Parts: sequence; C-alpha cells; structure tokens
Amino acid sequence: MTATGSPEPRLALDPARSALVLVDLMDRIVALPLEPHKGAEVLATAGELAAAFRSAGALVVLVRVERPGVAEQPSGSGLVAGLSKDGDLEIVKRTIGAFQGTGLDDRLRAHGVTTLVFGGIATNLGVESTARAAGDLGYDLVFVEDAMTALTAPEHEASVRLDFPRLGSVVRAAEVRFTPGD
Repeated sequence: MTATGSPEPRLALDPARSALVLVDLMDRIVALPLEPHKGAEVLATAGELAAAFRSAGALVVLVRVERPGVAEQPSGSGLVAGLSKDGDLEIVKRTIGAFQGTGLDDRLRAHGVTTLVFGGIATNLGVESTARAAGDLGYDLVFVEDAMTALTAPEHEASVRLDFPRLGSVVRAAEVRFTPGD
C-alpha cells in the first residue's frame, strides 16, 4: 500500500520478452562509498530481482567493465561472487555503456527481448549510458530505482527524476511483476 492507502502500482512484464540488465556489480565498485543506496543494499535488491527473473524464465544480463589497454585488471574486477547463475548472459564492456562492441544487441534480439529492466552502479554512468543506447535501439526501458545507486545522491536523483522518466518507466523493485500465468 502507498502512503495514501491505495494499492502499490505494479509493472507487468512478459518474461519471454524481458531481460534484467545489471551493470557493474563488481566487488571493487560495490565497495565504493555510494549514495543514496549502499552497494550492499543494491546488491541484495539486484539479487532478489535476478532470482525473480530467472524463476519466471526471463533473461538476466550481467555487465562488467574491463579497462582497455592494461595488462591486468584491478583487483575486484569480476562480478560479485554468487551473482551469476547458469543461463545468465555475461557481457564485458570496455566503454561506459554495455552496447558498444559487445554484441549485446544481437544477443538480446536472439532471445526475443524487447524490454530491458535496469539496475546497477553507477546510476548516472554505466546504467544511464547503456539505457540511452538501448532506447536508441528501440527497446522499452524500465529503471528500478532501489536497484541502482551512484557516487552521490544528487547524481542518482538527476538520472532517476529528470532523465529516466523521459526514457522509460521508473519503479521500485516491489512493483516488478510478470504477466499473470507466466
């Protein structure tokens, strides 16, 4: 229930056409001082979303960054342990967004995905850059506000309150549901 006593709005997703895209949930990034949500909070919410997507038969995409042109990646550059499960799609990006040079668009289309649901770190960098490219490619976009965070609360809020509503729907994790019978 909302503060006004009305039922919480629900977002109905078709699991056959939706994918959860989690950006840069890597130990070294989750451990940063983040606002307005701590890295551990985002990780817990993202993990719950990923479990729900997998249970519904929807695709989970885990994106991590590698720095180009270095002999060795910094410590903590892998996905947080336990986040990835069999059947998930792992994408390694070398730019801020996850589409450039990764084959992500082709892989999503091969799965029949038309709707992307976003979470990750940082809201205004990797998440927003990936989402803007996805919007340009014609995907429907959903942003899970409590499954993402940034280096500062104002950066997070600017994306969530100003930019994301122009690109798609902004929801909280509790609002994400799949179409009945799926």
